[in-house]
Amino acid sequence: MRVERHSKDGEPAHLRPASQIVDMLGNPAFAGFGRLLLPWDGRAYDETMRLGNIGLLLPYHSHVDPGNVVSALNRMIDDVNKGETIFYDFYTEAQKREDPTRENTGLFFFRGKPGEPFAVVSPGGGFSYVGSVHEGFPYALEISRRGYNVLVLRYRAGYGGGVATEDLAAAISYIFKNAGDLGVGTRDYSLWGSSAGARMAASIGSHGVAAFAGDNLPRPSVVVMAYTGHSDHSSNEPPVFVVAGEQDGIAPPSRMERRIAALRQAGTEVEYHKYSGLGHGFGPGIGTSAEGWITNATRFWEHHMKNSSHQ
Repeated sequence: MRVERHSKDGEPAHLRPASQIVDMLGNPAFAGFGRLLLPWDGRAYDETMRLGNIGLLLPYHSHVDPGNVVSALNRMIDDVNKGETIFYDFYTEAQKREDPTRENTGLFFFRGKPGEPFAVVSPGGGFSYVGSVHEGFPYALEISRRGYNVLVLRYRAGYGGGVATEDLAAAISYIFKNAGDLGVGTRDYSLWGSSAGARMAASIGSHGVAAFAGDNLPRPSVVVMAYTGHSDHSSNEPPVFVVAGEQDGIAPPSRMERRIAALRQAGTEVEYHKYSGLGHGFGPGIGTSAEGWITNATRFWEHHMKNSSHQ
């Protein structure tokens, strides 16, 4: 079996759409946590599957762009080659011993400029899997190019929204505690989520980190939500940026539109985009009517930053 691990100069090698899952798992850049790049826990994979076909592992997702997937993975490989840490455990070893399911968690870090605000991205997957390769790492790649620090959350799948949101609260608490070492600013942080991940981000925005067993911390400056049927809200919400596909049969836009109406009635600023010809799980929307939405959402975040240099 051919395994691509090192380039000619000995550094971890770049991946290509033609590379296989075994090439990704065996890449030294991902040593110790490579399995958490993949969506499903406890599942045997066909390690000869090409990364160009990785969308087959994401049943709730669509428009998976292999080039975009590989570009984001290669960004992490480049960061490792520069001597940077790209993966952080936010649960301690003691916490993992207490609950072994916490082994399936972590944060993938896409660095921006030192001291700039951070975003946490929670991918979706119906709380059954975590679609980081499609709507986690590619989001982080684009947002970090604008100078912001982005952490993609690998949460526990298969245990429902409550456990997953507790993982998000624990991750945010970890980032605040370690902001100096990470080199991130804690003011004006944002939460991004797609589908199930959007439920998690919205829940923290509505009720705060402490409501989900995290620390007593400020709420996010904005919440960015993609294609979800989440309806819960509070009387004190941060500004919200929302995208949906017009033909979404899993999370029909009408559900989100009812929540948007309630938020606007309560005085919350909401920017909403509904894209034609799209169903559920379109991720960055490469080659679709939604292409560019991540840039627009980042500008929405910038608009709500208190630091005037970002206005």
